[in-house]
Amino acid sequence: MVYVKWGFWTLFWIFVAAFFHYTLPQHDVVRITDTYEKRIDFGENSIFWAKSDAGNAETTVNRDVFFIETKMPNDRVMVYRNEDTSAGWPPYFKFDTANLQAEAGDLKSSSDAPNWVAVKHYGWRNEFLSIYPNAVGVKAVESPDVTFIPWLNILILTVFFAIVWAIYVRWRRFRQARIDPVLEDMGDSFEAAGDNLAEKRGRFRAWLDTWRGKAR
Repeated sequence: MVYVKWGFWTLFWIFVAAFFHYTLPQHDVVRITDTYEKRIDFGENSIFWAKSDAGNAETTVNRDVFFIETKMPNDRVMVYRNEDTSAGWPPYFKFDTANLQAEAGDLKSSSDAPNWVAVKHYGWRNEFLSIYPNAVGVKAVESPDVTFIPWLNILILTVFFAIVWAIYVRWRRFRQARIDPVLEDMGDSFEAAGDNLAEKRGRFRAWLDTWRGKAR
């Protein structure tokens, strides 16, 4: 039972961590190498794509999606999709996909004369599942060594854990005041019932012994 409990809570917190890691904004400093548009036929990975751009008809079959190709300072390739989130989830309220694509295209550069760009995004990149992080903002920076302090992430996580702690404290107080006494009473009742049963069994065995000619 203890292993089941710990297994459940381990899986729960892994899910919570994955949810926040996917949803909260992150910054990558990259060099934009190209921008393009491609028609995507959605399959089993459709959950990792956003909805149609604001003002367009909603479709779950296929649609054109903007992409931004980049290279990181270590020459690792990173590709971002560029989709509106509108008023859906995650709540970035992004409606400027076309403008962002134009800004990204204007910031393209070569390895000989690199223009470093901070791409604000959420989501994951997975080549096997063909999923891409969604870019929600681009901004030119002076060098690849720029540092970003994730104030919004810190605030959200602080509020979340404060709420979790408040719920835990209130549940613990409720359990100590209401549930634990009831469980203790039930345990005492079971213990008393067990003692009574043992006493009756002893008397029964003593009665049987009288028939077997044994001394009490």
